Amino acid sequence: MARVGYLLLAVWFVVLAVMPFYAENYIVRICIVIAMYSALAYSWNVIGGFAGYPSFSTAAFFGLGAYIGGIAQNAGLSMPLAWLLATLGVGLFAFGLGSILLRLRGHYFAIGSIVVVEVCRLVISAWSDVTGGGSGLNIPILRWAPEEVLAFFLWVMLGLFALSFIMNWLVAGRPLGFGLRCIRQNEEAAAMVGINTSGYKLAGFVLSALLCGTVGAAYASWVGYIDPSESFNIIMTLKVPVMVMLGGAGTLIGPALGAGGFIILEELFWSSYLNWNRAMLGGMIVILIFFLPGGLLNFSLRKLLGRVNALFAAGGGR
Repeated sequence: MARVGYLLLAVWFVVLAVMPFYAENYIVRICIVIAMYSALAYSWNVIGGFAGYPSFSTAAFFGLGAYIGGIAQNAGLSMPLAWLLATLGVGLFAFGLGSILLRLRGHYFAIGSIVVVEVCRLVISAWSDVTGGGSGLNIPILRWAPEEVLAFFLWVMLGLFALSFIMNWLVAGRPLGFGLRCIRQNEEAAAMVGINTSGYKLAGFVLSALLCGTVGAAYASWVGYIDPSESFNIIMTLKVPVMVMLGGAGTLIGPALGAGGFIILEELFWSSYLNWNRAMLGGMIVILIFFLPGGLLNFSLRKLLGRVNALFAAGGGR
């Protein structure tokens, strides 16, 4: 089954990569978004899937990467160097943040991580001399034909998608992955048998942030304009965990499955009901928690029916 999953993932990757040769610009743009969110989902999977820590800091890493990359480009740095600087800057930020935040657990950690997004947004908004504040920041764009720009950034995002998958694959097969899984099962027991839980959690947290910074910087170069509200969007920081949970948290195929399915569903259905977008996102979270805790990869009709029956039985008992 694992080989079949990897084969399907490779086919999906190739389908996305060849879209600029066959599809119109609107479809290519959707493919860019799918590749971007796939990279973010795989990044989150390291800390949220393997370690089971409910991090909601993705938008903070993405937004900081966008602003570091944008400011660096405006200062005259080339696009690749600006992206590298954004990656390193976000990595250092995650190291400092994780050293403090990872002392919390459970819902305390979740609340602390989502507060970071809002704090970053407020700081960027207030630091108008450097970031442009609420007016946003203009970034030099590529003077190419629209089709060439879309193709370029699709392949960039696919490259980050591939790097994030390789990172997950390497972590899963190394002692770090084993340690993170032990932390997810029982952190106290893992510490008792000699696993450096603090070091493993910090390593996982930093790895989950690095490519988010790169994705943010690449996104800023693509759109040519960023502002605090969009770059530090709370909805993004909720979408990414939902995507991973939808596909299967802690797996190597689930993040890509969840990200692709979520974005396609959003384009086909949710765009027609824009005012209900957030309500539908909340509903999907509830469904995942109660009925599909293992994601689509671990879907079992028998277990699903059992959960539904148990829920109705509990309601009738009251």
